Amino acid sequence: MPINIPDDLPARRVLEREGVLVIGEHDAIRQDIRPMQIALLNLMPEKIKTETQISRLVGSTPLQVEMTLLKASSYTPTTTPSEHMLAFYKPWAAVAQEKFDGLIVTGAPVEEMAFEEVDYWTELTEIFDWSNTNVSWVFNLCWAGQAALYHFHGIPKCAMARKLSGVYEHRVVTPNSELLRGFADRFQVPVSRYTETRRADIEPIPQLSILAESDVSGLCLIADRALNQVHMFNHLEYDTETLANEYRRDIKAGRDIAVPENYFPEDDPRRPPVNSWRGHGHLLFSNWINTMYQTAPFDIAEIGKDASQPEPALKARGSAAAR
Repeated sequence: MPINIPDDLPARRVLEREGVLVIGEHDAIRQDIRPMQIALLNLMPEKIKTETQISRLVGSTPLQVEMTLLKASSYTPTTTPSEHMLAFYKPWAAVAQEKFDGLIVTGAPVEEMAFEEVDYWTELTEIFDWSNTNVSWVFNLCWAGQAALYHFHGIPKCAMARKLSGVYEHRVVTPNSELLRGFADRFQVPVSRYTETRRADIEPIPQLSILAESDVSGLCLIADRALNQVHMFNHLEYDTETLANEYRRDIKAGRDIAVPENYFPEDDPRRPPVNSWRGHGHLLFSNWINTMYQTAPFDIAEIGKDASQPEPALKARGSAAAR
């Protein structure tokens, strides 16, 4: 099944060129199914690139998905045209009474700041709390994963000596996780961050499970089964050129930055990089959406009614015939 996004969203043209099945609102209505409702809270500065990356992965699943683009009301982006924001994004407050099967929260270039110093921190914590009753599953990327772990569990992010940038081998730690179904035992993941979350801070909390990690870059993927949250500290959603663009941006800004490791052939930034992670990016998001589909109620209004239970039971949506 396809992803349903606005006809004039820039991501639509990119995905259609790539062969991703995209559906229009008129055709979506004709299909006798309830599409999965997923909200994307996009905190990245280059919002068009990020919404395209996420839409590409969400649109590769066998289910129909309807995407709602959200922005923080307490912050006005300066790197995305205001016309684009007005046309395609809703402030979170405008959907606060709605229910969603899934919420994806992106990272943000604020990881070197204390959480409380971020302009939209108060609003973000309100969104995290709102997700407990209005969203079935949450997928937090990079800094957003650190932010959620700090908000709900008091887990700190720790500064590293220098930026960790490159493509690193990771291993599956929890092979029976539904999120890692079909994963190779070891797989490549792009990493781009100045801070880390440490295993010693995760292990004492029973509801948190480490799903994947690296000997070099540390923790990668964490599941919070009590809150139905997934925290991915790295970037399987990245395009082939994303790390290269970040590297050139940092060089231009005068930062003391090393060439991304294991990314350019023979570590030569003059040579085009090769994408070694694309398949696992599609697989992770497909597994997440399938898990969400299997556990979210068919009646979207029922989402959150059992949020007071510490360990939400898995609830099947029912067969197609039952609908």
